[in-house]
Amino acid sequence: MRYAICNETFEGWDHERVCAFTAETGYTGLEMAPFTLAPLITDVTKDRRRTLRVQAEKAGLSIIGLHWLLAKTQGFMLTSPDESIRKRTAGYIVELVRCCRDLGGDIMVLGSPLQRKIPEGHSRQQAEDFATATLSQVLPELEKQRVYLCLEPLAPAEADFLQTAAEGLKLRDRLAGPWVQLHLDVKAMSSEAKPVPDVIREFHPWMKHFHANDANRRGPGFGDVDFVPIFQAVKNVNYQGWVSVEVFDYSPDPETIARESIRYMRECEAKLV
Repeated sequence: MRYAICNETFEGWDHERVCAFTAETGYTGLEMAPFTLAPLITDVTKDRRRTLRVQAEKAGLSIIGLHWLLAKTQGFMLTSPDESIRKRTAGYIVELVRCCRDLGGDIMVLGSPLQRKIPEGHSRQQAEDFATATLSQVLPELEKQRVYLCLEPLAPAEADFLQTAAEGLKLRDRLAGPWVQLHLDVKAMSSEAKPVPDVIREFHPWMKHFHANDANRRGPGFGDVDFVPIFQAVKNVNYQGWVSVEVFDYSPDPETIARESIRYMRECEAKLV
């Protein structure tokens, strides 16, 4: 398996230090949260993007892409009834696509629950219609830059829209483009009616990216979720993408999270048949 980790885990660290430690710990990929780079992705110059990519590559890492695409921004909403807001949101996602490619990545994980809520007074179907209208505007740039937009289902505790892999697939099918696929996250899948391995087996044809974490919002191995059957399913469906560690609880510290997560994942991988 190819292991990556999300850079916001290392809050307060400069990029070069993150790259050096991540590579030293055994990861070969780094996933970036735009808010760790600047308030808006348009504030990150071409020169800065080039420097970030070079620093990662010198450490032996690939920047695999972006996630938390709209987190900590204002004025963007995937599901807005207001056409002008949808247009502005689509335009910003296009800029994220360009940055992703500049950094050397080809994966963008669309989670950002606060920017994809069902609008007050509207139905879930209307929210899906609005999201389709927004993301349709992004499709040409995805194809041009050869970047995958991966829709991320999130648990009901976190989001009121796209709560299951089935809902994510429905939206993906409406967009009907090869550059829109699914992202599956262990924490989120833990809220589904089916066991996590069954969700992976059912939706693997569209699974372009994968986040490893526990249902308790910590790293793999830091809770009760057994990753052996999960990784067995990942292996059985011949998943070729990255397994990227994403946590939401940053205790006890970045070093322990990174080291123990990859140690546990390798331990689980060694048990696969």
